[in-house]
This record gives sequence, structure tokens and C-alpha cells, in this order.
Amino acid sequence: MADRVRVRFAPSPTGEPHIGNIRTAIFDWLFARHLGGEFIIRVEDTDQSRKVEGSVELMLKSLKWLGIDWDEGPDIGGEYGPYYQSERLERYQEAADALLASGDAYRCFCSSERLSELRKQQQVDRAVVTGYDGKCSDVSNSDALDRVNAGESAVIRFRMPDDGVTEGNDEIHGKVSFENNLLDDFVIIKSDGFPTYHLASIVDDHLMEISHVTRTIEWLPSYPRHLQVYRAMGWEPPTFVHLPLVLATDRTKLAKRHGATSVLEFQEMGMLPSAMMNYLTLLGWSLDDKTEIFSSDELIKHFTLERVSKSDAVFDIEKLNWMNGVHIRDSSPEELADALSGYWSEYPTSEFPSPPDRDFALKVIPLVHARMKTLTDAAPLLPFFFQDRIGYEPEELVQKGMDSERTRIVLNAASEKLSTLDPFDTESIENLLRPLSKELDVKVGQLLGSLRVATTGLKVSPPIFETIEALGRDQTVKSIQDAIERL
Repeated sequence: MADRVRVRFAPSPTGEPHIGNIRTAIFDWLFARHLGGEFIIRVEDTDQSRKVEGSVELMLKSLKWLGIDWDEGPDIGGEYGPYYQSERLERYQEAADALLASGDAYRCFCSSERLSELRKQQQVDRAVVTGYDGKCSDVSNSDALDRVNAGESAVIRFRMPDDGVTEGNDEIHGKVSFENNLLDDFVIIKSDGFPTYHLASIVDDHLMEISHVTRTIEWLPSYPRHLQVYRAMGWEPPTFVHLPLVLATDRTKLAKRHGATSVLEFQEMGMLPSAMMNYLTLLGWSLDDKTEIFSSDELIKHFTLERVSKSDAVFDIEKLNWMNGVHIRDSSPEELADALSGYWSEYPTSEFPSPPDRDFALKVIPLVHARMKTLTDAAPLLPFFFQDRIGYEPEELVQKGMDSERTRIVLNAASEKLSTLDPFDTESIENLLRPLSKELDVKVGQLLGSLRVATTGLKVSPPIFETIEALGRDQTVKSIQDAIERL
């Protein structure tokens, strides 16, 4: 392991941040923070045809929401910048020129039509070795330059060894070996002058002094190619870490057809960032066979690459919902008030005429805390706070075993008692209403049922004593009097 830990998260700006990409970022960040290292963000935007405007901003927003910070990146700079690959083209061309000069690369003039026909023929022949056939590998540098200067389009390919094996050591999978004759000569500079991932990532990782490269197991077939480029350039490769995939419950690759896949979609669904961080970390890592709930600080304390699994992980939305509920219940009122007020501000809900502030959130948290699995669960329990006249049918006020007249008497008595109650808090309200039911010769459930409908319009509401306190004396009495008039 390198003495200085420097890891990078290098997304491509091709859309909203996917769960799999963010999981890689989380592992990088936890690893760096656990060892006191540096976490860098680098944008790999050399594939201009797939670039989606705003993607970088969405990625940074996702990371910030999760509580992930970075030491260098496109928004804050750093001594190893720039942090957009499209601004580093000279560095890639210099590396390609060095590989051309050493004979480890060559210019290829094969058209896309020829390459397409080659692939089709290899499929027909069921060829053992597929890919580029090396047609241009014998073109001399001088002839190639003449053709380029004459206006002919060309790419630059890296020349893989014809025989032997390429061996490497992966931090998770151990020693891996690849037959060189099964690997074709691959493109490192496209005809538009932009590098491919195979060159750009290597040049940047070297120049930025990256110690560990973390990516999913899908990239393992590229590992020998990258090792050969490192060797041709005379550079020491970083430690490679190939993570397990994140799959859907049907064991296929997680995709849109399975539901939400963007971190920002889960934010809108009302997940807490702490729960999202906790759950995504457990997709491929574990501390032991029983501990599931972690804070971010605990994850940083315990995270090591040795505990990363080789097996693919399964994303289960039900498990995430359960974990989010645990994190909500573990949150302090102040923490949950911050989360709710921020959520209502960013994602307005029809239950409220305008986003409630933090003070309101703090006031109603005792009413909803125990019943929430996501932040979206709170608003439907609270609309009566914002209604001028609560909606319900008068007969809903009448509880089983009672009639309208008896209900009117009960509500009148409760209204009179509550109008003079001081202090008007949960304990005092409960100490008033429970004995009142005996005085009125009705069951506690009957009294509270009528009050619940009168004050909230709901048959099942948040805890009634806490609800009455949160509504306040004036609103409570007003609602009860309105109920009496409806009977």
C-alpha cells in the first residue's frame, strides 16, 4: 500500500448519478478518510458525444447531500488540476507521442465500415481471438505521418504484446492473469484528437499521484491493457480495486426498469442521507455478520478494503426503506427538524400551502416521529394544521355506542375544560381528558375518538394529546366548537 493515500472519483457527465457510481465514490471516500488520505473528483468528459449538460452539477449535489466532501475537484481546484479531462488534452497527446516514438503505439487508418465488417466476419467464423486484426500495425511512422498530413483520418492504437501473459494483483481478487494474444490493439487517441478512457485515466492517475484506483469488476478485462500502458510509459501503476456489481433483486444489472436508480430520486423519495450512505456502503462491504446500522463517522472508523466482498450485491428498496426508518427514529428532534424543513422547502407538498419552517417541523416531530419510514410520510399526517375548516362528515364525530346528543355534550365539556387549561402541554392535556371521560361516563376511546375527528378530521391521527398541544389552545377550541355546530 502506498504511503500516501490519494483516491479519485472520476464520473463521466452523461446523466444523473447512478447508484453504482455513487457506491464507488462512497468506498473511495471512506477509504481515504479512514486512512487520513485525500479524495479527489475528476470529470472524465472526453466522450463529447455522450455529454449531458448539468450532469457535473447533479453529481456534486448528490455527493454533498450524502455528506461527502473532497480535497480537490472541478469546483474548488487544486495543485493537480485542471480537473476536467477536456482541459488536459495536451498531456494525453504528449503521452501518445511518447508511445508512438517507442513503437508501443501506431496510427490506424481503418474505416468504421471495415471494422464493422471485421466484427461480423469474426462472428461468422466464431473466432477465438476477436477485435482489431492489426492491419495498420506495420505502417511506418513516416508513411503514417504523410497520410495524416494529406488529410487522412486516423486513430492511435496501443500495441499489445503478441504472446505471453500480463499479470497483476487486485486488492480484492488477488493475483489475476491474462493471455496477451487474446487482447487486441486498442484505441488510445480517437480521430477527433480526444483520448479514450484507456489512455486519459492512466495519464491523469499518474500525474495526479493516485495511489488506488477503485472501479467495478466490469473493468477487470481492461486491467491488463492498462498495466501494459503503465509499463510502456515506465510508470509505477497504482493499486487496483475491482468492486462487486450492484444488481437488482432479479440478479440483473440495476437499471431504470427496476425503479429509481439515481441518488437524487431517492432524496426526493424522502430518504435521509445518513441512511443512504449506510445502505450503499453495505452493498459490498460488511463489518461482521450482524451489525447493519452505522453513522458516517462509524463507517469511516471501520471501513477497510479487506472487508469488501467479491460477490455481487443486491439493491433492495424494502431494505433501504426499513433502514431509513431506523435512521429517522434514531435522529434527534433537532436533526429531524432540519431534515424535514429542508425537504419540504426543496420538494413542496400539496398538504401545505407553503413550505413550513424549521420551528413548525420541530413542533410536530413528536406527532410523526414514530410513524415515519421516509420524510414523505410526515406531511399526510399533518394537513389539519393548515386547514381553515377541517374536512369530515358530521357522523364521523359520533363514536360507537354514542349518539349525536351525547357527542355534543362530550365535546362541550372538553372544550370548556381545555379553554382554561394552563399549562397547555401534553401531560396536562392527558391528565385532564382521561379523568373527564369518567366524569362524563364515556369510555376514554370514545372521548378521544370524537376529539381526534374534531381537531384533525382523521380517524387515525398522530398521538392525540401531543397533537392538541401542537395545535395550541385557540385552534383546538375553535375546531371543537366548529364540530359541535356541525352535529
